[in-house]
Amino acid sequence: MQVSIACNVGGGGGVGGGSSEHQLKERRAAMNTSAPSCQVKVKAEPENRLTLLGHAHMKEALGRHSNMKYRNLGKSGLRVSCLGLGTWVTFGSQISDEMAESVMSVAYDSGVNLFDTAEVYASGRAERTLGNILKKKGWRAETERGLSRKHIIEEVVRAMTFVIEQGMAMYWGTSRWNAVEIMEAYSVARQFNLVPPVCEQAEYHYFQRDKVELQLPELYHKIGVGAVTWSPLACGLLTGKYNQGVPETSRAAMKGYDWLKERLCSDEGKKQLSKIRELHQLADRLNCTAAQLAIAWCLRSEGVSSVLLGVSNTEQLLENLGSITVLSQLTPPLVAEMDALLGNKPRNSKEAAKR
Repeated sequence: MQVSIACNVGGGGGVGGGSSEHQLKERRAAMNTSAPSCQVKVKAEPENRLTLLGHAHMKEALGRHSNMKYRNLGKSGLRVSCLGLGTWVTFGSQISDEMAESVMSVAYDSGVNLFDTAEVYASGRAERTLGNILKKKGWRAETERGLSRKHIIEEVVRAMTFVIEQGMAMYWGTSRWNAVEIMEAYSVARQFNLVPPVCEQAEYHYFQRDKVELQLPELYHKIGVGAVTWSPLACGLLTGKYNQGVPETSRAAMKGYDWLKERLCSDEGKKQLSKIRELHQLADRLNCTAAQLAIAWCLRSEGVSSVLLGVSNTEQLLENLGSITVLSQLTPPLVAEMDALLGNKPRNSKEAAKR
């Protein structure tokens, strides 16, 4: 079961996560099932925030002690930082416990109140490391009592309702579910007076757009389901570090990441790298990094409540957090320019029929 926690940190802090295609494959293998995973959301709305009009469909609140922005998770009452932190990379086998704690502390001080973990992340190490740091720091999180019955109740909606009724969580959401499955969960919840999901966790970046830009906005308007997205940098592809080949210290050069190297060397991968080089030039125009532009681009999408970050050190985290300042520069003309460059803007059936 995948768990995301939004914790009350008093002054406007907290912690959050990201993913990759490799993570997706490992999840499926570890779970040995085709059933979608689920995630739990725990309430921790920052208090005394200045409410600002910002997003296309929701109000934003600005942190009191940081520049972090907070958005409602779907149409629920849960406020989450618009940038979260993932534990797949941060607590991976290549990262020391000291660095993991340092990254979490920077995220906390920067206003992050959402972090993502699962029992299959780093073969269980992520959950243990996360728990140890939370216990040491004393940051409050409703899920500290655990989810001991999560594998006993088979039916997901009933199970999550049980978790909520036991006071372990206040909200729950899905991960990697399609629109039909989410609507079925919503229908079951309404039919049997159970608690429906409030969000879906989905992959989203320049080259993975359809679900977040077509399906989830419709679900948001119909039933209030928001989006928590992961892999905004497409396993580092969008940072530009692979523009001149595969560096020896990069993830694609590591053992077990042959799939990523093959992707980069494929015809489609070469086309994407060409577009990334052009986007890098656009980032230079905006005086930001390619990573900041890619994350801000995700944040500008309707229905996205939070973007999960995956980092391996504090410098990378601080750079990614800087994407919030880039968001205001993504004007409609600039977004249209990026769409033209990417050439993959999703179109619904009505728009496609007009072409």
